[in-house]
Amino acid sequence: MALPARKPTLADYLAWEETQEQRHEFYRGEFFARVGGRRINGIVTLNLAGALKSHLRGSGCRAFVESMKLQVADDAVFYPDVFVTCDARDLATEQIFRHPVLVAEVLSDSTQAFDRGLKFAAYRQLASLREYLLVDPDTRRVEVFRRNERELFELHDQTGADALQLASVGLSLPMEELFEGLSAAD
Repeated sequence: MALPARKPTLADYLAWEETQEQRHEFYRGEFFARVGGRRINGIVTLNLAGALKSHLRGSGCRAFVESMKLQVADDAVFYPDVFVTCDARDLATEQIFRHPVLVAEVLSDSTQAFDRGLKFAAYRQLASLREYLLVDPDTRRVEVFRRNERELFELHDQTGADALQLASVGLSLPMEELFEGLSAAD
């Protein structure tokens, strides 16, 4: 009788991930390849990250993009499209971040269900997280889930608003800047 295979640990994942050409997320002992992004996702991700970088200059907080690992549990590591941290431990790390105040995901058909469901459930466990932003570049839908005084996340649907309001970092970003570079056909 064969023994069941041991599930990979976080240490196993990190060692394996360092040898890979493609990025993979880690959840409960399984590895998930990060698929290549679309042009419009890249445009929106860059617009958001650029606005955050400029806004946060000199604040003690930093924005990071999709190539950085965010550990949300002992068995979960994701690559958010954009996140912001103000935590000194994160600002000194080279590999794994753990204390974001803001996480943003730019949605696509292939990632939308995961970003809205399992990933959001995992992110909510982070005590530091104040806001979770979902941007759909196809429909221009913009949703901010903000932690309230009862520590529950409330939806602030900003679709159609003039500006995206991110209270966690004090940023008001005109929607035209968030979607700059996208045509009406996109």
